[in-house]
Amino acid sequence: MLSLAARLFLCLSALTHFNNRKEPQTILTYDPHGHTGPSNIKALIEKSLDADKALDIVTIDLDDQTGLADHIIVASGTSSRHVSAIAQKLKDRLNIRGIQNVRIEGLEQSDWVVLDAGDVILHLFRPEVREFYNIEKMWGMVIPDTGADTAINV
Repeated sequence: MLSLAARLFLCLSALTHFNNRKEPQTILTYDPHGHTGPSNIKALIEKSLDADKALDIVTIDLDDQTGLADHIIVASGTSSRHVSAIAQKLKDRLNIRGIQNVRIEGLEQSDWVVLDAGDVILHLFRPEVREFYNIEKMWGMVIPDTGADTAINV
């Protein structure tokens, strides 16, 4: 049986720990107004990637280049497990937001995962796989790892 002083100490230490904890960052919440246009989806994905510690996030605005999508986002995870976790968490966040029919390919290996959110397509890579495929070059973007000053024209 604990003494009164010991119980009081335990309660105070638990309360101090509770007050000193970090508040979780709210990334995505339900929007009753239904603002889920391409720019909003892109912003939600970028916030989620940043919160989940994705590396080298590059957004490619396609504008009128293709009818495939309005934006392509390319990012890296530190490992296959990290890439998989980012993709699954992002799909859940988009579903909570009301964006349905989000499709994911590549979760089995998690070297290169593609998440299709309609007007925004996300490519998640392990760093060495991203360097090998170099899809930013295909869209005329500056490659982050090379330090090039100008866009590569294809």
